[in-house]
Amino acid sequence: MPRMLYLVPTPVGNLEDITMRALRVLREADLILAEDTRTSGLLLKHFDIHKPMLSYHKFNEHQAVARIVERLLAGETIAVVSDAGTPGISDPGFLVAREAIRAGVEVSCLPGATAFVPALVASGLPCDRFCFEGFLPQKKGRQTRLQLLTDETRTMVFYESPHRIVKALQQFAEVFGQERPVAVCREISKVHEEVVRGSIAEALTHFQEHEPRGEFVIIVGGKPEKPERLEKPE
Repeated sequence: MPRMLYLVPTPVGNLEDITMRALRVLREADLILAEDTRTSGLLLKHFDIHKPMLSYHKFNEHQAVARIVERLLAGETIAVVSDAGTPGISDPGFLVAREAIRAGVEVSCLPGATAFVPALVASGLPCDRFCFEGFLPQKKGRQTRLQLLTDETRTMVFYESPHRIVKALQQFAEVFGQERPVAVCREISKVHEEVVRGSIAEALTHFQEHEPRGEFVIIVGGKPEKPERLEKPE
């Protein structure tokens, strides 16, 4: 392969979800940038891939990106992986891709696993138009971000941790209304995959009664659009 930066999706759950092309790129790359080398190491070991890895995460990406671009310009092919899913989607990947492009290095993102796509399609809510919000701010700016979405008519997609899922649903009920439809998906593509569909109030009750576990994708229906008013003929 010529010098190239590859963004390589990895399974969000079932290891069978990885593509043959992703495995080939990981085997042929000179270096693999991993959000967590321990997590990625298990994946590589499972598929008998032996390549040098470099830790690349949100706490060191600004310091590491210049050296990575130098290696690309020197002719190396580098693959970027996150712990699960597609790099750059709520995970490190954007910064190194942007700087590589600026330096004239070709960047390619392989198609593959992203948690919100199966959650959105399986939600039963409209998925022809949607907005992806990812993780909301944990504290400062959280309410402001939600208030900006009060009139959003498209289906909304959020990521959330098990520690804040109840709080998030409570805030959604306050901002969007308790009866707004929602689908709360957890552990996508894993053994304990679950989708809780219904109103925000019903989903909130479920997770107040059942301890939340795993990583969550929350799909919230958009604000109903007012039907067009028909003018009466004179």
